[in-house]
Amino acid sequence: MPNIKPVSDLRNYNEVLRDIAMGQPVFLTKNGRGRYALMDLQEYEKMRATMRLFSELNHGCQSAAEQGWQSLDEVEAELGVAQ
Repeated sequence: MPNIKPVSDLRNYNEVLRDIAMGQPVFLTKNGRGRYALMDLQEYEKMRATMRLFSELNHGCQSAAEQGWQSLDEVEAELGVAQ
């Protein structure tokens, strides 16, 4: 169940920070609408790394669509790996 609190609860920020756990961010609302998310820094870094990975994969797919795919043999030859 998501942990949702009004942003005014930040007056007692220690209590809000105590509710943050790995995989369980605290969502803050302002005027009854979702506005902010507080999460563990390690989880944030993992999320950013995942987003970078997906971005690179997307770039690779776009490049392959424009320039064509390489076969496994071509990749191995380019890397100098013999089978």
